[in-house]
Amino acid sequence: MKTFKRTFLIVLDSVGIGEAADAEKFNDVGADTLGHIAEHMNGLHMPNMGKLGLSNIREIKGIQKADKPQAHYTTMQEASNGKDTMTGHWEIMGLHIDTPFQTFPDGFPQDLIGELEEKTGRRIIGNKPASGTEIMKELGQEHMETGALIVYTSADSVLQIAAHEEIISIDEQYHICEIARQLTKNEKYMIGRIIARPFIGKPGSFERTSNRHDYALKPFGRTVMNELKDNNLDVIALGKISDIYDNEGVTETIRTKDNMDGVDKLVASMDKDFHGLNFLNLVDFDAKYGHRRDPQGYGEALQEFDARLPEILNKITDDDLLIITADHGNDPVHPGTDHTRELVPLLVFHKGIDVGKELTQRQTFADIGATIAENYKVPLPKYGKSFLTDIQ
Repeated sequence: MKTFKRTFLIVLDSVGIGEAADAEKFNDVGADTLGHIAEHMNGLHMPNMGKLGLSNIREIKGIQKADKPQAHYTTMQEASNGKDTMTGHWEIMGLHIDTPFQTFPDGFPQDLIGELEEKTGRRIIGNKPASGTEIMKELGQEHMETGALIVYTSADSVLQIAAHEEIISIDEQYHICEIARQLTKNEKYMIGRIIARPFIGKPGSFERTSNRHDYALKPFGRTVMNELKDNNLDVIALGKISDIYDNEGVTETIRTKDNMDGVDKLVASMDKDFHGLNFLNLVDFDAKYGHRRDPQGYGEALQEFDARLPEILNKITDDDLLIITADHGNDPVHPGTDHTRELVPLLVFHKGIDVGKELTQRQTFADIGATIAENYKVPLPKYGKSFLTDIQ
């Protein structure tokens, strides 16, 4: 059986492909991220993903079904109890999350806010679910005048802290987030991520900077990334991957500013001679367009990624494996601003494929982790079934 020296795993954050079998439990009946975006755009122009087999999974308006798909293809059903970034990513690397992370639709408890104010020496304003751009507009001027911290959340398990870089230095912002992380590691709060959200500008023209930093809980168990690292294999984390796993199992971290910078960094890293995993998350689909319910921007971002795909494929060698998937859905025409419980696409490409075939639907994202583990002959995760033999 052929094995691969380098594996490139790309997570298109939130690019779901239709409601999951258990969508009703999550109030997501009818959710269809790719399908609804394609309808809004009157057809998505993604010829390169089409050639891999995206419309062979399920026909997407505007994307031609491939007569001879270049990749193997199927969908994956999430097994864990959740539909957030951390749950999806942790499952991809072999974990199963039974207890979902806590969300705070009415804001954070006052005792937590009081502790955070006491330990940071700064007053807190906001403390409610909100769009990051909207809460900057609403409270940015007060923050600049008083130095108070803007704290907000979303439908995800996140505590976000926004501050102007000229009012509170980046170092202090990060220190404040570290304090918040220490206060919320216990089961009482079970908050998945603390996120620093620095911004610049003046009232009426605030703009987030690329200095965002996520402080995640550590994974609840060993992941395939831990096994790779402990067996002296490379685990290169691009984008927010290192943050999602709290740097567990990572041998090199490469920060990215946005989707296209992520692709730039991935393409550049493909020139490196390494042995192991290169893991990229493209977050803009979710953060900039899904949560903001912007199907037009989402569609344009998908087409922009597709236009860059040949650069990636052209650098794939005979010893490389490319996996493209997602971590959950975020249907931009679905009610609210929440993630959506959807199936996610799975496209698996290597140069030994003559004609891609449909794989059996995967019943857990952990099948990816199991496949990677088997490929590198490291201990298999407790969850997941490898499809390495199926892609030969």
